Amino acid sequence: MLNHLYFLDHSDSRHLVSRRYQSECLDLLHKISILFAEGEYVLTEQLLKRCLSMAQKGEFTQYVVQCARMLSTLYAQMRKAHLFEKMDKVLQQAQHIQSLEDEAERLHAQTQLALASTVSSRRAVLPLLPAHLEKLEALHRRAKTFNTYNYLYRLRLAIHELQGNYAEIIRLTALATKQLREGKLNERRFDKRYNHFMTVFAHLRSRQPTKGLKLAQLAMSDFHPSSSNWLFFQENHVLLALHAQNYEYAQQLFTTVMKNPAFSKQRPAALERWDLYKAYNDFVHPTQRMGPARRVQMARWALMLPEFSRDKSGLNVAILVLQMLVYMRERNFEEIMVRLERLRKYQQRHMVGSGMIRSKLFLRLLRIMVDKGFNSKQAAEGGKAILQQLQSTNPPGEAYAEIEIIPYEHLWALILEMLRDQFPVPTAFGAQG
Repeated sequence: MLNHLYFLDHSDSRHLVSRRYQSECLDLLHKISILFAEGEYVLTEQLLKRCLSMAQKGEFTQYVVQCARMLSTLYAQMRKAHLFEKMDKVLQQAQHIQSLEDEAERLHAQTQLALASTVSSRRAVLPLLPAHLEKLEALHRRAKTFNTYNYLYRLRLAIHELQGNYAEIIRLTALATKQLREGKLNERRFDKRYNHFMTVFAHLRSRQPTKGLKLAQLAMSDFHPSSSNWLFFQENHVLLALHAQNYEYAQQLFTTVMKNPAFSKQRPAALERWDLYKAYNDFVHPTQRMGPARRVQMARWALMLPEFSRDKSGLNVAILVLQMLVYMRERNFEEIMVRLERLRKYQQRHMVGSGMIRSKLFLRLLRIMVDKGFNSKQAAEGGKAILQQLQSTNPPGEAYAEIEIIPYEHLWALILEMLRDQFPVPTAFGAQG
């Protein structure tokens, strides 16, 4: 397998654009090292100059340093003092730039580690991010390279993502696309796939699913199906289809994604997320091919999902709500009450702060459903004011978010429809006087 790595095709535009240029530099450096060791100084110098030029165009500072160092050593051995002094200046400047980029990379890595952890840790790191942003801005002013720009750009997007400033993410990603088109960003380095991902994600979270779905459909061709980025992008693509209530299209996406050979190689947590998305879609829009046995199988799977699991951060409410929906379809009112009690306890323990307003409002609607004895008409009337408040409340930032696989407004409409179809309700669960 290792031998085949030399023959991978990096020229496909659906891969990270920098890979092809980086691979060319590495290939040259490998050949240069062999030639230099064999004493082929003339050819070594020619290839080093070529590699240095490529590294400078691609802003690969580490390769600029490597080429400049080898050229300096070469010129010293060849007794070419003038060329040595000239290359030594290039080396010193590149080493200075690399030290700035290394510091920017360290700050970025620290931030990424904190953001990749639990919801509570993301909340905790949020107040610290402005200081990191200020340091990165200072480093970029000094270095003015693509690497420092990229770390700064991604941190800005991460802060807006955590705070729920999705309109600003849409503005920044559009600006970056414009700068790339105008030649102000290095086309050999800028990852347009990341920009697509953030743009589509921001449209999802800012409740613009129809526009976001169109953008996702256009951007899909820029992702190679063999890459993990394709699968991450498709998660938002599917969620946009679900939020736009385009359930047929969502079903087509599930089929496409699950046929991908890379799908089964994902981490267990990612596979369970996909199962959860599909379970919601199958529940709200069961396909004609899904027989009673398959429905029972999916229902059993949903009921076996562990609640309050760390690896399902942001999905705990979605799991409990799905389980409650399954029991509603089965008219198992006792288990519905159990799930509602668990949701109440989860709210008391974990749903703190203003970032959980939408989830809290939805739980209030569910309690009204119980208070009105599962009567659809009375629940709809009693929840009218809360529903209006829910419709006017924007989703929170990622630091606080419980993911809405299907928007709460749509779930409430589905619940009312189910209640209309399931009367009469057992007397024991009738409205309380």
